Amino acid sequence: MTTLPMFPLGSVLFPHMPLHLRVFEQRYLIMMARVLDADAAVFGVVLIERGQEVGGGEHRFGIGTVARITQLEAPEGFVGVVAQGERRIEVLEWLDDDPHPQASVRELAELEWDDELFPLRERAERVVRRALALASEFTEQPWAPDVELSGDPAVAAWQLAAIAPVGPLDQVELLRSESMEALLTRVIEVTEAATDSFGA
Repeated sequence: MTTLPMFPLGSVLFPHMPLHLRVFEQRYLIMMARVLDADAAVFGVVLIERGQEVGGGEHRFGIGTVARITQLEAPEGFVGVVAQGERRIEVLEWLDDDPHPQASVRELAELEWDDELFPLRERAERVVRRALALASEFTEQPWAPDVELSGDPAVAAWQLAAIAPVGPLDQVELLRSESMEALLTRVIEVTEAATDSFGA
């Protein structure tokens, strides 16, 4: 168990995925200054269940991802942060916002890769790429259908979960996965359901 500064957001951060933030609210500017002063420049990211990102008072999900700052810039008026998703965490207790959110968290176990899952991973990739291609016909997507994935199959599995064109509640469910097989299976299920909603 450890205490982490927390950044509730309107989106889900997955392990091995980049995070780009424009920080301008005072409480988070203070948080970033504290994070950068610490030995490890990390903070937790969770999805907001209800409420808004600005002003506080939001309700937050209890599962998230540790983000490690990799790049920082400070144009006039805000701080630009680039971070990388690392390990998953579970929130055990929300602490007082002092002045920013913070929580006692525990690290969740890494999902173990088994080479027998290669056919399932390949199927998940086909389903996600097809969904991205179809979704791009209706709205602009943050990820192209031909986006390159990691050669590490475990990393690629998390990348598929992150780029699948599904909603944040489905993404939280994916983040909760207790095995690599469960993650890939659910990626296929929620992505196929999303594809059906596109009218395929």
